[in-house]
Amino acid sequence: MLRKPVVSGQFYPSDPGELAGLINELAPGGFPKRVARAIVLPHAGYRYSARVALATLARVLPKKRIIIVGPKHTDLGCDFSLVKEGAWEIPFGQIPIDEELAASIMTNATLIREDTRAHEREHSIEVQLPLIHHCFGSFTFVPIACQRASIKTYQAVAAEIYEGIKTLPDEVLLVASSDMTHYEPEARARAQDRLALEYIVKLDAEGLVGCVRRENISMCGVAPVAIVIECAKRIGARKANIALYQTSGDSSGDYNSVVGYAGIVMSS
Repeated sequence: MLRKPVVSGQFYPSDPGELAGLINELAPGGFPKRVARAIVLPHAGYRYSARVALATLARVLPKKRIIIVGPKHTDLGCDFSLVKEGAWEIPFGQIPIDEELAASIMTNATLIREDTRAHEREHSIEVQLPLIHHCFGSFTFVPIACQRASIKTYQAVAAEIYEGIKTLPDEVLLVASSDMTHYEPEARARAQDRLALEYIVKLDAEGLVGCVRRENISMCGVAPVAIVIECAKRIGARKANIALYQTSGDSSGDYNSVVGYAGIVMSS
């Protein structure tokens, strides 16, 4: 299956030259790079969130095999949906599915299901691909779209991913796609996000899920972040650092109703 982009021309330019120019404009200067087990990237329109994503990717040594776990913003498909073959088209070309890695994950999976429907109109994974391609060059990937569930379910899904990658933990980078608080005044959004980020940097997925529920934080990707934290710890992640945090107000100048964006690096 060749998946065509659904938010090209909306979230990011569809013209390759224009897209490259925008990414270069938003990309930060050089940073020391480290080996990462996992990262968290936002997934809004590039004018708002790509600066955070690029600041995160700039701190990470490139890997060629990537698992991207994103939230479902539609009701299409299964709760935990993996695409196991084909490629996804972006303005720069086609990004192949890592069919070997996908098959390895699916060997003993029961919660994760092979399903393309969940990805048909979903943007949370698509928007990461041009940015990763720009920073890493060629790579293969496995997309997994996920629905909200319990922490026990997230831990079980993480275990299924781990079983598929445990023989090659150094080769794979886990990516959780998530924005933070949605459509709150700047001060409240930052306060809400600070609460959630405290648990993420401690690699405390259960604490994060409880905090988001207790404080009513409108973090769309709590499921992928919790799953990636649990899986990253299994492959050696012991610490996490915030690469950059911003809100949409930093780009738009409108601080009355903002969305928060955090870039996080998890490493050994």
